[in-house]
Amino acid sequence: MATSATETDSRIIRWLTYMMFMMFAMTTDAVGVIIPEVMKDFELSMTAAGMLHYGPMMAIALSGILLGFLADRLGRKKTIILGLALFSVTAYLFLAGSSFAFYLGLMMVSGVAIGIFKTAALALIGDISTSTTQHTSTMNGVEAFFGVGAIIGPLLVTYMLSQGVDWKWLYIFAATFCALLILMALLVKYPQNQKTPENPITLPATLKMLKDPYALGFSLGAFLYVATESAIYVWMPTLLLDYSGNAVFVATYALTIFFILRATGRFLGIWMMAHFDWALVMSLFSLAILLCFLGTIMLGTAAAVYLLPLSGLFMSVIYPTLNSKGISCFPKHNHGGAAGVILFFTALGAAFGPLSMGLVSDSYGGNAQYGFNLAAVFAALLFVGLLYNQLKGLTTSRLNALEQSEYS
Repeated sequence: MATSATETDSRIIRWLTYMMFMMFAMTTDAVGVIIPEVMKDFELSMTAAGMLHYGPMMAIALSGILLGFLADRLGRKKTIILGLALFSVTAYLFLAGSSFAFYLGLMMVSGVAIGIFKTAALALIGDISTSTTQHTSTMNGVEAFFGVGAIIGPLLVTYMLSQGVDWKWLYIFAATFCALLILMALLVKYPQNQKTPENPITLPATLKMLKDPYALGFSLGAFLYVATESAIYVWMPTLLLDYSGNAVFVATYALTIFFILRATGRFLGIWMMAHFDWALVMSLFSLAILLCFLGTIMLGTAAAVYLLPLSGLFMSVIYPTLNSKGISCFPKHNHGGAAGVILFFTALGAAFGPLSMGLVSDSYGGNAQYGFNLAAVFAALLFVGLLYNQLKGLTTSRLNALEQSEYS
């Protein structure tokens, strides 16, 4: 078995992971506020400016699937430092140019860096967990801090723009924060992840995971969830743009309310996943998400102004739990590869979901309501999959076996 880190080192590592995810979210989730500025500065269409979202997501996807094995091959510490260093250098370079192509290129390289350190950080959670249940609780904590970053990033950019400060300084702040995280990573002692010479950790070995039904099932779940979630943070503002009912204040701050509820729910999820059956919680919460979308379709924006932000509370535990259980279905020495496969489908969903919704909406005269019809289909498929897993207990035996072999 892998050697255990000291209690102090484990606590520092856990906080390092929290801060990495918060920093990552501050930059990626602020893109929605940056895009209008870029459209104005470079006279771009929505489709062209949207590359600032689609481009990095695809880079993260490819980095996850092609480089996820580095966390298992090189070790968590070296891989995390490599990814953070690449991200920091790339972020500082935002001051070196002023063209759209230059910004897009830097964002895509930063996407590669995020894929590298994120898969290593996700694999590291298994190293510092003593059970699959604790793994899931920790994952909810990690994603809770991601949720906090998703609130801070857009607010920070909005404030900077109101003060006449260029949005590029967000990346300079992130680069400096990243340098501090590198220093922390260098000083702390990491647990040693076990490697098995009989099963060498390579890119082909990682790609073989795509044939594993557990890896594929959880990855498809992540894809459907992110495609559903991205409907909110990409297209909800457009759907509510012309709202003029009695809840104008709620409509104005709907996205902020969504992010706050999602982050709050993830902090609650740390406790919830330690005390309740995760499969049952996932089924009930995915049903609640589906009902929020169905209410939006049937009742229109009068209901959407309340239901769509509320869905953030139910979405809160879905992704971190899918991620945790999917990774936990593999031995610890393969956690980096498993995290990379799930990250690939995650980023793919983040790109495909908004793009397909936009195409559907455009085909009906730019009416965002039709895009949400498609999002409801994503939500329905997610619910059916999670309900089937709960009723059939598809993952129980695999998780129980690895609980004994990897954590006992």
